[in-house]
Amino acid sequence: MEEPIKIYTLSTCSHCKATKKFLDKCQVQYEFQDVDLLQGKERAAILEDVKKWNPRCSFPTIIIGDKVIVGYKEEEIKEAIGL
Repeated sequence: MEEPIKIYTLSTCSHCKATKKFLDKCQVQYEFQDVDLLQGKERAAILEDVKKWNPRCSFPTIIIGDKVIVGYKEEEIKEAIGL
């Protein structure tokens, strides 16, 4: 069974875009949230979520199962998704 993949991103972030493109290339399903496009309480709630995984609250924050990868790190992502 594949681990669920969730990514917290910014719509303007080149590393975030590269991460999504890489996961698309690997043909894995993932959920993403462009945090900068949210507003008010929704944005605050998502930022609290991000901080639980990544206290520095930097992007992209990638969660694969219970593993957290901060930033665009191809090798780490490949390893976490079993490629």
